[in-house]
Order: sequence, then C-alpha cells, then structure tokens
Amino acid sequence: MHPQPLFTIFGQGVYLYGICFALGILCCFVFLYITMWKKKFSETSCDAVIFIGIFGTGFGILTAMLFQATYNYISNPAAGFDFGGSMTFIGGLIGGVVSFVGVWNLYMYVIRPRTKLKFLLGNMNAGLTDALPFIPIGITIAHAFGRFGCFWAGCCYGKETDAWYGMYCAKHYNSYTGVVSNGNLVIPTQLFEMFFLIILCVVMAVLYFKFKFNYNFAVYAIAYGIWRFLLEFIRGDSRGEFIGNALSPSQIWSIVMVLIGIGYIFVQKYFFSKLMKHPELSEPAQEEEKPVEQPAQT
Repeated sequence: MHPQPLFTIFGQGVYLYGICFALGILCCFVFLYITMWKKKFSETSCDAVIFIGIFGTGFGILTAMLFQATYNYISNPAAGFDFGGSMTFIGGLIGGVVSFVGVWNLYMYVIRPRTKLKFLLGNMNAGLTDALPFIPIGITIAHAFGRFGCFWAGCCYGKETDAWYGMYCAKHYNSYTGVVSNGNLVIPTQLFEMFFLIILCVVMAVLYFKFKFNYNFAVYAIAYGIWRFLLEFIRGDSRGEFIGNALSPSQIWSIVMVLIGIGYIFVQKYFFSKLMKHPELSEPAQEEEKPVEQPAQT
C-alpha cells in the first residue's frame, strides 16, 4: 500500500492512484489511435473518435463522482452531499458511454450537415459502428490500470480473510508513521479485478484482430457485468445504498449491463452491421485536397 503522496507539485500531492489512472487513460487512447490507423480510418474519423472520447472520459469522471456522492447521501443524508469525495467506475462508464454516443450523434447529424468549417467536413470513411468492436478493449486497458491504482490507494478492498492471499489494506496504514496496525488481512479484490480485466482485454483483442469479431461490446458488458455482480459479495468497503440493502448499487447496474449486452447482440446483428463502412477493406482514405493554384501568365 502507498496511500501517501509520492511527491508534491505546487503544494499538491501526486499519488500512485492518480499516476495509474492517468497512465490507463493514456494507454487507452494510444491503443485506439493505433487500431484506427491499422484499420485505415481517415484522419477525420480518427479525430472524431479521439476528441469525442476525451470529452466522454471527462464527463464520465464527473458522473463517477456524482453517482458515488448520490449513493453516499442516500445511505447517510446527515453527512451531506459530498461531491468529489470518491468515484464509482460503473457510474463513470454510464456517463462516459452516454455522453460519447450523444456528442457523436450531435456531431454527425446536427453539426456536420450545417457547418462550413473545413476541418469538420473531412472524409468520414468510418463511423461509430466501426469503432464499437474495439473501443471496449481500450476501456479494459484503462480500467485495469485504474484498479491497480485502487490497490495502492487502499480503496475498493475486500472482506477480511485468513486465506494465504489476504493482504493489509490502506485503511490499516498510518500515512504519517508508515506502520501497519490494528487490522486484519483483507481480500485484494482490486488485484483480482485487475487480472480479470487483463484476461478480458486479451480475449477481446484476439477475437477482434484474429477472428474479425464485431460483438466485443456485448462480450464486455456481459462478462464484466457478471464478474462485478459476483465480486460485490466479497467487497468489504462501504459504497452507499441504492435500493434497499439486498443488492449494492454496482450489482443493480451490473444486471443492467448484462441485459444491455444481450440486447446489443441483436442490435449489432440486425442493425449496426448494416451501418459499418469497413474502411480496412477499401483504399486508404484520402482527405480532401486543396486545389493547386496555377502560376500567373506573364
């Protein structure tokens, strides 16, 4: 555990959690860019995915904090509404996906048909349906880094255990003295989830790059939904309440994820597959060239 800052910049502490979080996002976008280059996405198509993805990531961070603050308030209204105290991944995922899809459709069907800005009117040889098969791979990369950061921060830990894999958590760690005390070993659910995400990432990458599998969004939603639902039974930290005490908020959203994943299979098969442009099967995309001015006659 290393919950204390590694160093400070302008009086602000820099934590291992933040470093892992930032590295995860960076690796996600690097992967997306390399994949789009390999699949011959045009420059305009790449820019649309990257820039709208950056917006979706920022919005997802806000909704991750909003969801957790809402759960905490429902659980303990007397403590007040503490926005920004902590985050929940599924809340961030929901906000990120919804905002990305919303801004993408706004760009494609409202802005592009009406704008006169040339940099927004380049060749779009690929659409969102072409990117959906590999976007979940990038999400798992970022998520795995994030869970590794949770391990160092000591959040998202599991229940107490006497098993060989039990570890001390940051809740037992005195950041001032550096001494672990007054606590039992807990299940390192952060590491369990990190390894699961790495395996899921590799499986989806193999399916997409080797077998041209276009249903990875469904694979991700169903697999992670089931995993998270089960993992919640061994989580030991308090994450607020949503509807009663029977299920945690994350378990309720996990069920929703599984149902969305199942529904996506049919949407992809009967609708999205017809909208895919398959830029990798066409000639390399050429952006619109400016006319070359002829030299003046003398």
